[in-house]
Amino acid sequence: MARYTGPKNRVARRFGANIFGRTRNPLLHKPNPPGMHGSRHKKKSDYGVQLEEKQKLKAVYGMVSEKQLINYYQKSLQHSGETAENFLAMLECRLDNMVYRMKFARTIFMAQQLVSHGHIYVNGKKVDRRSFQVKPGMIISVKEKSRKNEGIKLSADHALSSVPEYVLVEKDKFEGKLLAVPAVDQISFPLPINISMICDFLAHSH
Repeated sequence: MARYTGPKNRVARRFGANIFGRTRNPLLHKPNPPGMHGSRHKKKSDYGVQLEEKQKLKAVYGMVSEKQLINYYQKSLQHSGETAENFLAMLECRLDNMVYRMKFARTIFMAQQLVSHGHIYVNGKKVDRRSFQVKPGMIISVKEKSRKNEGIKLSADHALSSVPEYVLVEKDKFEGKLLAVPAVDQISFPLPINISMICDFLAHSH
């Protein structure tokens, strides 16, 4: 699966938030959106607003592709309950995101790398697919040899905020468990994102 290698700081400045949780906040030196007249704001059309909401969601989950986003939306329609809740829960329960939420990685991109490079185990077996869906009760752990990795140790030691209530982490064991499928109001983002609007947008554009 292709990994996003584009200009992450430009994306962060565009949305006016440290969207990827980077240690060096990209807004400190260049707070304005990218572009020659970054500080000027034009009124967006309804389509533009919806498009931006979708771009924000893709960004917070590590620049997931358009194809993946559509795939998650279509799968969410097949489940009972609220489509928006199902859709968001599938994104939140991606393995790379769970590694990030459990503080084994400082950024979502570091989490993606750990998974892709075989540092992460699920229920004792190596899983290197970032989009793997973590189910409640599954144990996510860092490969024993990888626990001495400086980046992983720093992430675990210097977690800036507590882990979400739907995961349980045993930091000294380098492992965590998803306790339940997260509800929409339990999921926090570095900036507001309108999930219902994104679902409407995906419903009418594909």
